[in-house]
Amino acid sequence: MKSIVEQLDPIFKPKSIAILGASNTPGKWGYLMVDRPLKTGYSGAIYPVNPKKGDILGLRTYQSILDIPDQVDLAVVTAPAANSPQLMRECVEKGVKGAVLIPGGFAEVGSEGKALQDEVVRIAREGRIRFVGPNGMGIWSASGQLNLCFEQAPKPGPIAFISQSGTFGGYLSQIASARGYGLSKFISIGNQADLTASEYLEYLAEDQDTKAIVFYMEGFRDGRRFFHLAREVIGKKPIIIYKGGSTGAGARATLSHTASLAGCEEVFEGMCRQVGLIRAQEAAQSFEMAEALVGQPLPKGKRVGIMGSGGQGVVTADACASLGLEVPEFDAETTRSLKELLPPHAPPATNPVDFAGSYRTALEEASVTEKLLSLDYIDGVITNVPISPMVWGLKPASAGTTDPVSNSFKAATQGTEMFASLPKKYNKPVICLRFRRVDNDPVVDILRQAGIPAYDIPEQCARAMHALVKYAEAREHGES
Repeated sequence: MKSIVEQLDPIFKPKSIAILGASNTPGKWGYLMVDRPLKTGYSGAIYPVNPKKGDILGLRTYQSILDIPDQVDLAVVTAPAANSPQLMRECVEKGVKGAVLIPGGFAEVGSEGKALQDEVVRIAREGRIRFVGPNGMGIWSASGQLNLCFEQAPKPGPIAFISQSGTFGGYLSQIASARGYGLSKFISIGNQADLTASEYLEYLAEDQDTKAIVFYMEGFRDGRRFFHLAREVIGKKPIIIYKGGSTGAGARATLSHTASLAGCEEVFEGMCRQVGLIRAQEAAQSFEMAEALVGQPLPKGKRVGIMGSGGQGVVTADACASLGLEVPEFDAETTRSLKELLPPHAPPATNPVDFAGSYRTALEEASVTEKLLSLDYIDGVITNVPISPMVWGLKPASAGTTDPVSNSFKAATQGTEMFASLPKKYNKPVICLRFRRVDNDPVVDILRQAGIPAYDIPEQCARAMHALVKYAEAREHGES
């Protein structure tokens, strides 16, 4: 039997695709599945299949997939559900290696749809074709440069996102992309008629482009296998999961949405704790936590040092404590040494450290952060993004000039580069909060290149640190 990588690579790295049910009517799935790969950089051959059309978007069409003279790696089925059995038979005859089934009208609509879905699965398995869906929105694969989901291809990156909902998952992917989170894969898994969450997990565990795996799930067809496999995968990569159907109302909705049984919330929560899955309580939290997990070292414990002016430090400390993180009080010697690094009017540094609203340079912030990281009873630090002159509306001057603005940017860059080197130097995580979003800020760019995340509110920072702590505990538990 082929390995899972050999089975799924033709889906995520196809050299050619055929669109069954291709259309030249904008807005139809048969149009979008031709248009999106064309517009977003797919480099392989695209074969539209429609017996009634001469050409679509400048591409020759074929009456049947059997008429295509060349090898077809991936078939994308957009024709109505009733046509799927015959189209799958033709794919088997053609020697297609994988498929993505877009249409609904299968198990999610009742017994007749379930029978139709079972027939498609039987044909595909006899012909050794693995397929995504049905009742999904398609896939995005950075390694295959294949975009079936979005008007604009997402930013490539290290996070794989598997969603049981197509539209909602696509929406979350767009939010993630807008916030700068890069995706290696997006998979709208739909009804999981053939390929299930477990098999995607197994594949992504071997995917070198993926460093963290995010799931939106409503129910599992193979929950026992999924959790057993997740225990193994967590030794390599973190898994974050956001589950729909956690309430009675949501559980009823999942059955008509993706033909899934949501299951018992208490059992699910217990399995997540036992295995080491990191749960998100709100949809967008998954990507926030994943960003920290792919870029920062894992802490050895849950003791957090905090630097932030006034209310920022108070709220961050509360958020950390509410998640079970510890904010230990500094010893007297640390408080004395920090006093030399703070403004004269700043209060004694007892954790959090408060600059008392004073101006401070990026180098000064780096010095305080380094002091906190050097403490053997601090496992990670939450602090501000180092001050950038762009916060005050200044713009970088021409290269080589020596005016005060240029000197300010040079000092900010040097201080931020020192700051960005600290997590690796001390093998402890640093999480940042930024008060103002500034486009094209070189300070934020330096942090991003170093894998240091910058969030907008203290609660996001605390959740990111909590995710690092939970994953460190899961890894340690798995190795013991």
